[in-house]
Amino acid sequence: MEKTLILIKPDGVARSLTGKIIHRFEQRGLNVVALKLLTVSKAQAAAHYDEHKNQPFFENLVGFITSGPLVAMVIKGENAVKVSRAMIGSANPAEAQPGTIRGDFATALQYNVIHGSDSAASAEREIANLFKPHELFE
Repeated sequence: MEKTLILIKPDGVARSLTGKIIHRFEQRGLNVVALKLLTVSKAQAAAHYDEHKNQPFFENLVGFITSGPLVAMVIKGENAVKVSRAMIGSANPAEAQPGTIRGDFATALQYNVIHGSDSAASAEREIANLFKPHELFE
């Protein structure tokens, strides 16, 4: 069984989409093994987006993800990374297929409602950035 990190970003929380999004993952058979509402610190955000630190949009990413509360969750299941990424859809809402989370809810590239780890290695790093081991329930 694989684990992955899902973030319902500040725009998704502000638009009261949390329950709808969690429901989609549970309907798909993925299990929530950790869940919390928090405001991410600038240090956590910088660590989360470390691979983009030399990009011109890095400061915008950090600024947005720290702009308000988000919901962080760890989901577990068979091929959790691949399945969740398919459910999430393209980062660009204009390219996201209807029926995906971004296709149904995202409004702009910067305000795309959700994040999902892009690999098992990224998931491990991202989960450790936001959760302590005792916060995960197996």
